[in-house]
Amino acid sequence: MRQEDSYAPCVRVIVVANEKGGSGKSTVAIHLAIALLKAGQSVASIDLDTRQRSFTHYVDNRIAWGRQRAKELPAPTHVCFDEEAEFSGAEDEPAACSALLRTIEQLAESHQTIIIDTACQNSALTRLAHSMADTLVTPLNDSFVDLDVLGSVDPETFAITGVSHYARAVEDARRARESVGKPPIDWIVLRNRLSHQNTRNKRYVGSAIQELSRRLGFRCIDGLAERVVFRELYPRGLTAVDELDEATLGSRPTMSHVTAQIEVQSLVSALTPAAAEAVPQADAA
Repeated sequence: MRQEDSYAPCVRVIVVANEKGGSGKSTVAIHLAIALLKAGQSVASIDLDTRQRSFTHYVDNRIAWGRQRAKELPAPTHVCFDEEAEFSGAEDEPAACSALLRTIEQLAESHQTIIIDTACQNSALTRLAHSMADTLVTPLNDSFVDLDVLGSVDPETFAITGVSHYARAVEDARRARESVGKPPIDWIVLRNRLSHQNTRNKRYVGSAIQELSRRLGFRCIDGLAERVVFRELYPRGLTAVDELDEATLGSRPTMSHVTAQIEVQSLVSALTPAAAEAVPQADAA
C-alpha cells in the first residue's frame, strides 16, 4: 500500500510525539480527543505505545467510570495497536507498518480526526506515524533536560549550538511527506509544566525554544502546568474538558479544576480553534 493512498484526504491526523518520556503525551492526546468529540467531530485514536499503554488505560478508565457513575462520557473509537497485530522483531517492521496503514485507512472511512499517541523510542511505526501527521504535537517539559531532544546548548551562554536527534527525525518525516506530495506538517511544541514565576530557567529555556522554532519551523505555545488535578483525573478517565460537577467528579470541583480548564481551553484553542468553545468552565467550591 502506498502512503499517499492509505487514508481519505478529508481526515485529519494528529500525532502526539516526543522521544523523551514523561512529557505529558497521553494527557494531551486524551484532552484533544474529548475536546474534539464535544465539538461534534467523530474521533478515533490509536495507541502505539504497546508497553506503557497509558492512552489505552486512560480510555478504559473513562469507560469504566462512566458506567459506575451512570454518566455518559464520550470516548473516541480507540485502537491499541498491539492488540490488533503483534510484531516481535525487526523483520516484522514492514508488516507492522502495513497493518498501521490499514488501521488508519479503516478508521478514516468513518472519522474526521485520528489522534495517534506514540511510544518514546524511534521505531518504524513511530517514524511512519510522524510522516502521516497533518499536525504534530510535541509536549516538552520546561527544562534543558527535555529540550535536549530538539537541540544542544552552550553551557555558558545557553545559546543553541546544534540540532538533536528528534528534530532530525521530524525533518525526515517532513521529507517523506513532501516526496508523496502531501502538505507540510504543522509542528507544534507545547511547553508543559511552566512555572508561574519568571525564573531564570524559564527565560533561558524560552529563549532557546524560540531560536529552535526559527531554525526548525515549529510553533511554540504554552501547554499544561504541573497540576495535581491532571494526575488525579487519570484513574477515572476524566479530563478538564468534562463537566466536572459533583456527580461526575465524585466531589465538588475546586479552583484547581477551574484553572486546569482555563489552561486546556487555551491549549485547545491554539491547536484546534473550532473545538475551543466545547471546553466548559467549572464552578468552584
